[in-house]
Amino acid sequence: MKTAPLLEMRNITKRFPGVLANDNVSFDVRGGEVHTLLGENGAGKSTLMKILFGLYQPDSGEVRLRGEVASITSPTSAIEKRVGMVHQHFMLVPTLTVAENVALGLPSARGFRTDLDAVSARILEISEQYGLSVDPGIEIWKLSVGERQRVEIIKALYRDAELLVLDEPTAVLTPQEVDDLFVILRQMTANDTGIVFISHKLHEVLELSDRITVLRNGRVTGYTTPAEANRQQLAEMMVGREVNLSPDKPHVDLGLARLQLRHVSVKGDRGTMAVNNVSLDVHAGEIVGIAGVSGNGQRELAETIAGLRPAEAGSSVTIDDIDLTKANPSQTRAVGLAYVPEERMKDGAVGDFEVSENLLLINHGDPRFRSRGLFDFAKIREHCQRLVDQFSVKTPSLSTKTSALSGGNIQKLIMARELDSKPSVILAAQPTRGVDIGAAEYIHAELVQQRNVGVAILMISEDLDEILGLADRIAVMFEGQLVAMVDRTSATREELGLAMAGG
Repeated sequence: MKTAPLLEMRNITKRFPGVLANDNVSFDVRGGEVHTLLGENGAGKSTLMKILFGLYQPDSGEVRLRGEVASITSPTSAIEKRVGMVHQHFMLVPTLTVAENVALGLPSARGFRTDLDAVSARILEISEQYGLSVDPGIEIWKLSVGERQRVEIIKALYRDAELLVLDEPTAVLTPQEVDDLFVILRQMTANDTGIVFISHKLHEVLELSDRITVLRNGRVTGYTTPAEANRQQLAEMMVGREVNLSPDKPHVDLGLARLQLRHVSVKGDRGTMAVNNVSLDVHAGEIVGIAGVSGNGQRELAETIAGLRPAEAGSSVTIDDIDLTKANPSQTRAVGLAYVPEERMKDGAVGDFEVSENLLLINHGDPRFRSRGLFDFAKIREHCQRLVDQFSVKTPSLSTKTSALSGGNIQKLIMARELDSKPSVILAAQPTRGVDIGAAEYIHAELVQQRNVGVAILMISEDLDEILGLADRIAVMFEGQLVAMVDRTSATREELGLAMAGG
């Protein structure tokens, strides 16, 4: 590993109206190392990397590349200086081939015509050098998620990137694809590439990193290495307090099956079968986790259970023996379903509504909140304030627009509203996606508490750590089918990963 820094970001400060995003941050990367940038949402990681990639300009401080002060005014300028970035959401054109995607925006030796043969030959050279096995002639839409990520890395290497930023690169990968990616990244560092790794998955950070820089509220709270830290210590550096990463789950005797799915089949938005013949029971006093890579029918299944999407003939959805196969959302709620949706701002809350209005979305007709046929606003305020206090929703006031809250607080608001309905069944889809460790800790504890008092919980999550930490039984969904069902006590990450990939 080289000792002189490939990248130095010295005393970087960046302000936005009302927000100090980066406060005197210093960060460096050496050639041949993986340096992880760790922090909660809003800690300043993305802002710092957008400065490196030329999307923002710092208010003060300087960026140095290979010892020289670098003026990076745009992504094109960054690429010219051999800085590459692989974004969390891939920047690929699905209908074009690998070679065509790699060549996009680059000059060609043939003038206006792209020399795809030369591009393909270079892609094969890069693939051979780094173990990035990809066919240059195949269309992107035919590739798996892991293969598409390889194409993004090839794009950066094709442009001769010496420093590569990876933003949450494992978010949509199976455990086996993560292992493959880490092999590729280690091969890159063996060839003196410097890598900035951004992730919230602490076990991956400890496995891959050479050094770790932790940010909190725009400031560096510490530098460490995997040899000097563990998951618990990293979490506490991120949050600034003690964090319970594994909520206690006492033994609970299972009750009757409260949610029953029988031969459920559902069409997706494109008219093809997204869910295919799924049967599943969820009992009182248990959390059943559905694991799987995004896009394997999880969203459609959740929407069908919640009454938002019709099931095909022959399907059956029941809660406490009441047939809800053709029910609408209000009917499913009336029999005891609480629904925490995957997309909180699309299906869970109205951004332009006040906090109090969102807390009343599902029960504004409750006679508790009326007096002589009119809204009793004093009782409504009392009810909403109780929920805000009970669920630790951080908001300036009950009249604050919900869109002004952080993602974690919006999620806690939705949880407060749903759990206040005293459900018998909770359907939680991606319950902690995009929320801070502190908010995730709170949401996990609430779900476990509901399990402990006999609620049946179906939790859908792409986060395998979340599934392994909370579920009593784990089902794996692949291409619309349940392909595995295992008890948590016998489940392994490797076994689940194989099932998630269809093995």
